Amino acid sequence: MSPKNLIFENEVNSLYIIGDRSEYELLAYHYPLIGLVQQGDIIIDWKKSIPIRSGILRFFANECTILVEESEKTMAVAQKPAEQAVKH
Repeated sequence: MSPKNLIFENEVNSLYIIGDRSEYELLAYHYPLIGLVQQGDIIIDWKKSIPIRSGILRFFANECTILVEESEKTMAVAQKPAEQAVKH
């Protein structure tokens, strides 16, 4: 995983992920977190779904950064315009 595999970096109000121990939702003002993300969909603000194989998540001060292992579906998301796939 490298910065070229960055699929999302922006402020979020809600983030639903499958972590290394269970499924969970991070809400605004959640404590800072760095964790592993398992295969499944990351759901951002209950509006956008991003399929991934695995990855690393950083959540700090409502700012979310997600680096992932590339998959065919993830590469399709990454090919969308930068303002849609990386920054909103």
